[in-house]
Amino acid sequence: MSDHVSRRGFIGSAAAAAGGLVMAGAEAAQGAEPAGKAKILGINCSRRAGENTARALAIALDAAKAISPDAIEVELIELAGKNLHAEVAAGIELAEGQTDDFLPIAEKIGDPSVAGMIIGTPVYFSSMSSPCKDLLERFMLFYKQDHALHNIVAGVLAVGGARHGGQEVTITSVQASLFCQHMIVVGAGGKTSRFGACIWGGAEEGVEEATNRSSAEALGQRVAEVALAMR
Repeated sequence: MSDHVSRRGFIGSAAAAAGGLVMAGAEAAQGAEPAGKAKILGINCSRRAGENTARALAIALDAAKAISPDAIEVELIELAGKNLHAEVAAGIELAEGQTDDFLPIAEKIGDPSVAGMIIGTPVYFSSMSSPCKDLLERFMLFYKQDHALHNIVAGVLAVGGARHGGQEVTITSVQASLFCQHMIVVGAGGKTSRFGACIWGGAEEGVEEATNRSSAEALGQRVAEVALAMR
């Protein structure tokens, strides 16, 4: 059984046990190798949908798709307004009436076509956002299922309020968690930040500023190149 198939299958079981969410098409995925385009997800861990982190991720995803438009598709996932409830990863049940928005996100991540992801987070006091931390803690679901994210390619993008505003230390803290998932973690490479995409949100031209764009594009390209090589 492929990594993609086992990933899709276990989420369906976990979702059903956690609240009745049954993944559409999970049965069809059993016993089938991933086909069609490789999907690369951009996950915006900002509480502000559509703002700097989302814009930078869009640049990275466009660059990823441009590597091979016929072989790659991309999707942006917004965490703004989502209830991820990190306590669930510690085995704590939700209180009556609480909603859990993680399982639909897990369904997207567990899709057999997913070959890579780019996690984007704003920088808060030289660290990741709380939605980003919640997401990574909820990845316990994958960790407990024999590292179901094994060999998925991952890159990290961080948006700071200054040119040197803690982006690299934030990126490496996210990467450390992804290493625990047995993911293939890549940096931006080239002449940009070695660790990932370092974005200065306060630049006069915003994320479109040349250095910002170059960094985001380099990360997207690297994730796409390695993801295609792994398939």
